Amino acid sequence: MSVTSAGADSRPSRWRAGVGRLVGGTALLTAVALLPWLSGTDPALTVLRARSADADPTPAQLTVVREQLGLDEGPFTHLAQWLGGLPRGDAGTSWVSGEPVLPQVTTAFAVSLTLMLGALVVTIAVAALVCARTLHLGSRRQLRQGRAGTMAAVLAALPKFLLASLLATVCGVWLGWFPSSGWAGPMAMVLPALALGVPSGAVIGSLVDQSLPAAFQEPWARTWHAYGFSPGHIARHALRRTLAGVLPQLLPSVVALVGGAVAVEKIFNIPGLGRLALDAAIAQDLPPLQTATLVLVLLGVAAGLLIQAVRRALLGPALRDGALPALHPPSLPRPRSLPWVIGFCTVTLLTLVVAGLLRDPLQVDTAARLLPPSAAHPLGTDSLGRDLLARLGHGALRTAGVALAVTVVSVALGLLLGMATQVGAGLTEVVSTLPAVLAGLLTTAVTGPSVWGAALAVCVVAWSPYAAQTAALLEQERVSGHMLASISFGAGPRYLVRHHYVPAVLPPVLRNALLRLPTTVLVLASLGFLGLGEQPPTPEWGRLLSENQPYVELAPWTVLGPACALVLLSVLAVSGSATGRGRSRSRTGAARRAAKKTYLPEPAGRADAPAVAAAAELPPA
Repeated sequence: MSVTSAGADSRPSRWRAGVGRLVGGTALLTAVALLPWLSGTDPALTVLRARSADADPTPAQLTVVREQLGLDEGPFTHLAQWLGGLPRGDAGTSWVSGEPVLPQVTTAFAVSLTLMLGALVVTIAVAALVCARTLHLGSRRQLRQGRAGTMAAVLAALPKFLLASLLATVCGVWLGWFPSSGWAGPMAMVLPALALGVPSGAVIGSLVDQSLPAAFQEPWARTWHAYGFSPGHIARHALRRTLAGVLPQLLPSVVALVGGAVAVEKIFNIPGLGRLALDAAIAQDLPPLQTATLVLVLLGVAAGLLIQAVRRALLGPALRDGALPALHPPSLPRPRSLPWVIGFCTVTLLTLVVAGLLRDPLQVDTAARLLPPSAAHPLGTDSLGRDLLARLGHGALRTAGVALAVTVVSVALGLLLGMATQVGAGLTEVVSTLPAVLAGLLTTAVTGPSVWGAALAVCVVAWSPYAAQTAALLEQERVSGHMLASISFGAGPRYLVRHHYVPAVLPPVLRNALLRLPTTVLVLASLGFLGLGEQPPTPEWGRLLSENQPYVELAPWTVLGPACALVLLSVLAVSGSATGRGRSRSRTGAARRAAKKTYLPEPAGRADAPAVAAAAELPPA
């Protein structure tokens, strides 16, 4: 097998990826079209209540609505009529307002796209701050110690809607620096972009920070440093080498904000596409819901193709010629503070949980509403006078258990679909921009509102970041030198999966999953808050945050306890994963020698350094 053919064979078939996009988009639009009929409620009743809020409509009124909307014709007739009007620029009219759908969706999409671009700027800035230390030290060959990623874990664990409430209260109301509500100019975009971009930037920056040490250990980096290239030059190429594996995370982390920033849009009263889709789904207003879903699907596909093109441009001829080296994380010593961080988080979290389990989480005392922390109530009370410490302790096992179960299932699905790159790439692009709330409405329409129905809804969309990461890592692994060496020595598919693919993909995907664990908790909470998941009065951390979010300004302690517990859980998960970081994968002697071959010509002397730099379209090793 030649190097060129190996690189060509590793690329996903374009037509099969297109089939994945077509199948995923068709299935999603069909499911949306079936939503009113799957929900078990009369669509006419839901639409009529959305129109007039009539609590007790008469049979005659329901009959008139059915005739107006043609509900007796069935969902597939409506879907065919809606699709038939799209080539003419007609997306139908809203069942609730009677206004044309296309102008509404276009305006909302423009608002959400602008907000996403603002969040992207914040994401890049935060990611740069997270990995700045590693980039600075690594480019100077001074990286002597690994990082626990504690600060990144803290930022990633911040609930977006809670951060939005705090920013709106402090920077908008108290200080008056920026508008706290509405969408009336560039200044109105600052606070919501910060609320969305800070957690996303922490996730992206942590992934880059974890990959940079391996890039700085490649032979090209050592050679360039020995020849006196500037640290900035080496840092730029190391960043270029690393970004190729992280770029696919922009799709589920940033692009998905177009339809998934519902809570932040509500807090800041932003007329975005997420709010439009959610309101239409709740009212079972099919034309705007179908149009918004189609826009999200097209956005996901377009963004996926753009990211794929940028990745291939970053990797350059090494990917095309099948000579891309694998990134081997160096064995860096753990920070001395890491055991102390793990111990502190463990002791604090266990203390809160055990102390809460000794209290009654359901006792209501209206005379003790919104009390501040005291000896009787160490974390204060909520709006019904219930002890927050008790609710925090009793909700710990359920919160962590369901979130871990969802994470395990999502990682397994992501690994399987990410390895099926030919079809999985298209499915990933379609699902990445699907709001979890919409998935929750679709799944609970069949299963009914329950914690496991919400868990299933999150699993439907939560696998996409892991599939995107798996596909990116797998593409680079398949065209690496040691892979070609193993194949040339007669390694079969099982050997390659066990000794190459899984060791290359599994550790970074697991670290990504641990970093996203708080996000899973919050998504489950958002579904429960909408009545689609865990039902009250069951204590659950995400529900505590959602229920007490309106009281942030009046009683900030109501969200402080669950928010700190969520941060402690995130730091503990990420710090625990750092204990096993930096272990190199075992290689055969031939594979190691193949991995160490440089893609650059070996320079003969210091005078050849400019020629070496010019020859390196990609920093290879």
